[in-house]
Parts: sequence; C-alpha cells; structure tokens
Amino acid sequence: MTLQGITEDEIANYLIHTPGFFERQAGLLGAVQLVSPHGGRAVSLQERQMEMLREKIRGLERRIMDMIRHSQENEAIAARLHHWVREAMLTHDDRILPQVLVQGLQDQFLIPQAAVRVWGTDTHALHTGLADLPCTQAVSDDARSFAASLSLPYCGVNAGFEASRWLDDGTSMASVALLPLHHGPACFGLLVLGSPDPTRYTADMGVDFLVQVAEIASAALSRLLVPVAGAERSE
Repeated sequence: MTLQGITEDEIANYLIHTPGFFERQAGLLGAVQLVSPHGGRAVSLQERQMEMLREKIRGLERRIMDMIRHSQENEAIAARLHHWVREAMLTHDDRILPQVLVQGLQDQFLIPQAAVRVWGTDTHALHTGLADLPCTQAVSDDARSFAASLSLPYCGVNAGFEASRWLDDGTSMASVALLPLHHGPACFGLLVLGSPDPTRYTADMGVDFLVQVAEIASAALSRLLVPVAGAERSE
C-alpha cells in the first residue's frame, strides 16, 4: 500500500529506526485502535501488544511442557534399556541367552511378540549344543540374504516375511521391525519384533533406538559363534 508516495515499508522502517517518535507523540499509543483476534472488538495498541505477548508466552509454555515430557520419556526408555542390558550381562548360560534377550525386550518395551534366529557365516559357526534351540532352527538362503542386505532395521507392514513366521502368531502381526545382527561385517542373525497395531512400526519412523537394540543384541549373541577352523577372521 502507498500513501501519498510513501509505502508501508517505508513507514515501518521509519518507526523502527526512530524510537523517539512515540515519545514525542505519546497520545498516538492510546488513540490507535486495532481489531482484537478474540471477538473482533477494537482494542488499543497496548492491549494488542499484551495479547500478542500472552500468546507468545503460552506458546513457550507449551514448548517447555513438551520438552519436559520428552525428557521424562527418554529417561524411562534409558532405564528400561539399562535393565535389559543388565539382564543380558548377568546371563552366563548361552542356551538361555537368546530367550532372555527376546523376553526382556517384550517385557521392558511392551512388544507383543518377538523372536530371533542366528546362523553361522563363512568364517564362523554356531557353538555345538545349540542345535535344538528355537533360535538356531533353519533359515532359508533368501531370508539370510535379505537380512544381510539391510543396512538399517526395516520397519513397516508385515508383507509375509519369513521372519514373521518365527513369531508365535505371526499372521496376526500387522507391522514388524526386522533388525539385522552383525559380527564384524558379517550378518549372522535377525531379530524380529511384531505388533498387531499397523502403526507400531512404520516406514517413516526413526530407527536410531532400534539400531542401538540391534547393536546390543549383536554383541550379546556373537558369543554363540566360534571361528571356523582354517578360515580367516573377518574382524
């Protein structure tokens, strides 16, 4: 808008850079009437400024409350993760370690169903005496190749993955998270988390926490592996 050759931007620039204007024209502060966003009534400039300030304060209060809530949630997650890791470290029997890890995840993070499978690699084999465990049952080459192809955990719809059949009731799991387990560069297992809630694991969710879970599970379960005689170590 232009008024007698003067634009609104020029007026605004003048007022910003001339703080003494309202000192010399103090009456204008009370005379200027603005429309309130609350009810459309006319208010003074001072009242409008107070309304804007109150709105800004309310916005800051909401942000602070969100920060406090997120902080409390993060503390709770850290405590659960600590408990899960502690239980794994206190488990000295290799035969029950996989179940301790899986059950701990379900209990601590309210995961409806979870399962894990581990297998040998070119340079490592599983310890003897573990062949009868659920976690060492047969896994197809396709499933192994899929696990090895994952650079990050997969989260999303359960598209009939072989891993979903490792769950007690995999057909009812609408969404899954598939976490590859690594020992050095080699993938030696896959951890699957399942939920009947299709929004529990989604393709657009952050996976930083799941990456940590996969790293911890990998470190714990890697003790089930032994080097293959004559093979070069990959580490």
